[in-house]
Amino acid sequence: MPLRSLHDRAALEARFRRDPALHLMELGDLDDLLWPHTSWYGVAPDGPVALLYAVGDTPTLLAFGGAAEAPEVAELVRELLPVLPRRFFGHLTGDAAGVLAEAYEVRRHGTLLRMVLTDPERAAAHPADPWAPVPLGRADLPELVKLFAEAYPGNWFDDRMLDTGQYVGARRDGRLVAVAGVHAWSPVQRVAVLGNVTTHPAVRRQGAAGACVAALCRQLADGSDHIGLNVRADNAAAVELYRRLGFTEVTSFTEATFTAR
Repeated sequence: MPLRSLHDRAALEARFRRDPALHLMELGDLDDLLWPHTSWYGVAPDGPVALLYAVGDTPTLLAFGGAAEAPEVAELVRELLPVLPRRFFGHLTGDAAGVLAEAYEVRRHGTLLRMVLTDPERAAAHPADPWAPVPLGRADLPELVKLFAEAYPGNWFDDRMLDTGQYVGARRDGRLVAVAGVHAWSPVQRVAVLGNVTTHPAVRRQGAAGACVAALCRQLADGSDHIGLNVRADNAAAVELYRRLGFTEVTSFTEATFTAR
């Protein structure tokens, strides 16, 4: 079937609502803040949908599907080949990355897990002390960028997300040393995707990240029905932290950079 460009936001929402945990990022990108930067594609009328998100120097392709949809996701990605940019970042389930290898050099960054908050009481009960995370805003941007450079170089950060009010940070001796924020947040869709969880090397394994994530989950609770995040599958410490805070694995997917041959 031919590739179709999709523009009906309500129809996209209905498609993703069938499995909101799997499609948290797509639902978040339906928000007015992010929608103008998105392009959506499908093949089968009721099949998987791919999202090309164009912010920053490198666009991002998302092509997610459940296990039973793996062949359809692969077909969709194959049909996308003529319209994809020469270089992009990808989050892809199944063997979709292998399909793209027909035309692209693939630099795999690893396997990631999508986790969602299924036991919010754990996050709610997590102690804030001694870190006492507080909301961050636009005035904190220089300090936040410095922390990312020192503790999380190469991370994907859209500073417009600071304007949502959904970033929190912890300080020691007045210096920002830990942060948790969102990659996507939509009060209309009532979804949030956490991201940019970072701790300065000097205070790692002291509970700062857990305190920030828990504080952010508490802050998001009233306005979000679904809260999730992505984490590297081989980052055992982070995966265990999120499990303790009430998160559960939903799926795994490939993270890679694709450059046209």
